[in-house]
Amino acid sequence: MPRPIHVALIGQKFMGRAHSNAWNQVGHFFDGPRPVHLHTVAARDQSELIPFAKRWGWDSCSDDWRSLASIDEVELVDVGTPNHLHAEQALTMLAAGKHVACEKPLAGTLADARQMRDAARKAKGSKTFVWFNYRRCPAVALAHQLVRAGKIGSVLHVRAQYLQDWGGPSTPMSWRFKKSLAGSGAHGDLNAHIVDMARFITGDEIHEVHGAVARTFIKERAQEGKRGKARSDVDDCVLFVASFKGGATASFEATRLACGNQNRNTIEINGTKGSVRFDFEDMNVLHFIGPSDDPRIDGWQRIMCTSAGNHPYADAWWPDAHVIGYEHCFTNMAADIVKVLSRRKPLVPLPDFEDAYQTQRVLEAALVSARERTAIRLSEVK
Repeated sequence: MPRPIHVALIGQKFMGRAHSNAWNQVGHFFDGPRPVHLHTVAARDQSELIPFAKRWGWDSCSDDWRSLASIDEVELVDVGTPNHLHAEQALTMLAAGKHVACEKPLAGTLADARQMRDAARKAKGSKTFVWFNYRRCPAVALAHQLVRAGKIGSVLHVRAQYLQDWGGPSTPMSWRFKKSLAGSGAHGDLNAHIVDMARFITGDEIHEVHGAVARTFIKERAQEGKRGKARSDVDDCVLFVASFKGGATASFEATRLACGNQNRNTIEINGTKGSVRFDFEDMNVLHFIGPSDDPRIDGWQRIMCTSAGNHPYADAWWPDAHVIGYEHCFTNMAADIVKVLSRRKPLVPLPDFEDAYQTQRVLEAALVSARERTAIRLSEVK
């Protein structure tokens, strides 16, 4: 029996559930080179910690996340906490010789992200990963493969939107609306995903942000269990236009105030020969158009990306068109992490701290562009 990968988790809220489910399920659906063992979960809320550990299959729990660094058995520490905590927790675990998987964005600030990138470079024996889980949607992974294979020719345009509607005036205050904790609002929460997807699918890097707009529409929010309102000081929406080094134009838009859009994460990439289009609200489908010899049947193809042997990750799941959901992307990523920690190649590239730092630079450039009302070259953002 191969030696298990002992995993520890920091955080027990939304991402803690998503990650716990992934580590629980990966061995059931993927024939990985090493089994995964859920060793310890650490979190602050003691009243929820023991029930959480029991429900999700963690062997033990701790209200002191620093204690994970001294557990020799633990090989990988998974950071699923709010953005402002990522740097300290990741740096501590890298210093202890652990592999680290971290939620996105890499950090709340560029300075913290740079520290994490630099520490990962120095920690030669440690691997790092960042949970840009949408790379592991079979349709997005297929788009990556098609574009890299030249199926749409040279990339000309990228259009990406991430629209949600949960952040309206009645939504109470949380850490996501505090700049000191989140770093930014919809920008870091949502634009981070679509910038990463654009970089991942095209294989190109953003060269310049030509202009940006950032707006905070709801400046005060009710506090749960308290009287009065608290100040919300993060962006509610950010839009920016950019260009890639290869010459392609790009537009990115993120908001949590788009009524009727629950989780509309979309990207369309146009090339000289064809295009690909993806919408997470129909996540099992990729739309593709390419060259045709018959103009009578030119048009978009709707590809159901669930066919074993043909589509990324489909082998692990259900029969054709028995669709998968949000949680499966995390399990697909856990499977690729297991491969990398077993010295095997992932199915498609995994983002590490170096990779995620490049996305963080783009996010920073957009915020600077919005603040200063000017174009920002990425060479100016270190």
